[in-house]
Amino acid sequence: MNWRRAWTIARKEYTQFFRDKRTVAATMLLPLIQVVLYGYLSSDVRYQPTVVWDLSRSAESRQLLEAFTNSQYFSMKYRAESMGGVVRRIADGQALAGIVIPPNYASLLHRGKTPQVMVAVDASDATAARTSLSVAQAIGASVSADIQRKTAIKRGTPIPKIGVDIRARAWYNTALRQEVFIVPGVLALVMQFTMTFLSMSTIVRERELGTLEQLVVSPIRSSELMLGKMLPLMTIGYINVTAILLMAVLWFGVPVAGSVFLLYLTVLVFFFTTLGTGILVSTVAKTYIQAIQLIQFFLMPSMLLSGFIFPVDAMPVPLQALSYLVPLTYFLTIVRGIIIKGIGIEYLWPQITLLAALGLGVFIFAVTRFQKRID
Repeated sequence: MNWRRAWTIARKEYTQFFRDKRTVAATMLLPLIQVVLYGYLSSDVRYQPTVVWDLSRSAESRQLLEAFTNSQYFSMKYRAESMGGVVRRIADGQALAGIVIPPNYASLLHRGKTPQVMVAVDASDATAARTSLSVAQAIGASVSADIQRKTAIKRGTPIPKIGVDIRARAWYNTALRQEVFIVPGVLALVMQFTMTFLSMSTIVRERELGTLEQLVVSPIRSSELMLGKMLPLMTIGYINVTAILLMAVLWFGVPVAGSVFLLYLTVLVFFFTTLGTGILVSTVAKTYIQAIQLIQFFLMPSMLLSGFIFPVDAMPVPLQALSYLVPLTYFLTIVRGIIIKGIGIEYLWPQITLLAALGLGVFIFAVTRFQKRID
C-alpha cells in the first residue's frame, strides 16, 4: 500500500467534487432539505375538520364539544341539522369526523345513565381513524366521569369511583414530540441514500468518461484506488452527519442524549455498508441510468423493512426475518438509542456487532468484485 498514491487519488476526487457546484449543492443541501421535510411529517392526527349535529343543545353537550376541541384532535368547523348533513360533509371530504349528540344526552347523564354519542370518522386513513376513535373514547369517559362527579356533589351523594387510576409515564420523550422519533431516523436514512449514491456515481462516472481504464493501467493498485476514492466520500458523509445533528438540535430542539463520539464511531461502521452497496451497484451497472435503477432495488426495501416507517415487531414473521438482513435496521436502533435514550455500548453492542459484520461482509464482497472487474 502506497499512501502517497492513495492520497493522490483522494485529492483528485476532492478537486472534482468541489469543482462541480451542482453536485456540491445536491450533496450538502438535499440532505438538510430532506431532514426538514421528514422532520415536519407527523403521524399525529391534529385539528381534524369535524361536523357536529347537537340534538341536545344543553350545557352538558357544549361541555362535551369543548372537550373535543381542547384535545386539539378535532376542530368543530361545521354544524349539521340532520344525519344527511353529517354524511354529506364526510362523504365529500370537507369533514374527517362527525359527532352526533342525542336529544336526551343531558337528562341521561343526570340520571346516572350512559348516553350514546356517535363519533363517525373517515377511515380511508386507517391509522388516523384509530387514533381519532381512541381519543374520542377517552374524551367521552373523562367528560362522563366529571359530570357524574359534579352531579354527586350537588346532590350530596357519594362520588362514584369510576375506572382504574393509571399513572402513565412517558420515558425519553416526555412531551411525546413526533420529531424526536423522526429526525434521528432521517439521519440514518439520508446517510444511506447519500453515501450509496456518491460511491456508485464516482465509479460509474469514471467508467463513462473513460478515465477508469486509465487508472487501471497506471501503477496504482486497486486497493490504493479504492482507498483514494472512499476517503473523500467519508469526509463528505461526516460533514452531512454534523450538519444534520446541528439542525436536529438547533432547529427541531432534539438534543443528543448520549455520546456523540459513539455516534460518530457507529456512523463509520455504517459507511462501510453504504459504500459497499454503491461499489457493488457500480460493478453491475454499465451506465449511470442503470445504476440509479439498481440503487432503488436496494434502497426502497431497506427503507420499508428497517423500521423507519413501520415497526419491525408489527410486520409479518417472514418480513421480520428479512428485516434482520437489512443493515439500516440495526443502524436505526443505534442512532435512536444514542440520540433519544442516551444509552451506550453496554446496551447497543449486539446491534453494533451485527452492523459491523453485515457492513464488512458487503464491503469486502463489493471490493473483491470490483477488483475482479478491473483486473
